[in-house]
Amino acid sequence: MLKLIIGNKAYSSWSLRGWLAVRQSGLAFEEVVVPLYDADWAVRREQADLRPSGGRVPALWDGEAVVWDSLAIIEHLNEASGGDKFWPQDPAARMLARSISAEMHSGFAPLRAKHGMNVRRVFPAGPVDDDVRADLSRIMALWAQARARATGGDFLFGSFGAADIMYAPVCTRIATYSLPVPRFAQAYIDAVYAHPWMQDWIAAAQEEEWVIAKFERE
Repeated sequence: MLKLIIGNKAYSSWSLRGWLAVRQSGLAFEEVVVPLYDADWAVRREQADLRPSGGRVPALWDGEAVVWDSLAIIEHLNEASGGDKFWPQDPAARMLARSISAEMHSGFAPLRAKHGMNVRRVFPAGPVDDDVRADLSRIMALWAQARARATGGDFLFGSFGAADIMYAPVCTRIATYSLPVPRFAQAYIDAVYAHPWMQDWIAAAQEEEWVIAKFERE
């Protein structure tokens, strides 16, 4: 059985991606949640299950081998589950899906730095920094391109897949900080939030006792 090591469900955006990917694969897995950034984190990240990944979560163990980094986990699970659950079948759509997923993986630092994930909170709308607004504008353009290639369904390329997994934490950031988005994007965010796996994740986050102060605001 697979073993997935993740961080706090309230705050860990990369963990959410890894967890959604395993759910998407349909493969059985054991889930291990480790609290991030507490007093014991420096010691915990050096333990056997996390040492190969340098303390990074998510980390997915498949037997005696481990894969970390959300996109690497997606690609491993895509191969392990038959190659038909994560990416669009149309070649052009698949190219776009991989491109926008990789751009999410490597970009949008201002949005990620200034609006950390916190699925337990909704903050009132406030001023949006120019660099965050630029990130949002680019994300909206990518979502619009994806939706233009969708064949039915409510997700980026129609049915739920790898691109939605990569952008799910962005949806939570937009919702948590009441960031301004156009109507089509809000419909997509609503669809992501309504997905049963997202509902499961958010419900579990509500039950966590851990609080990371830097992700909370007055």
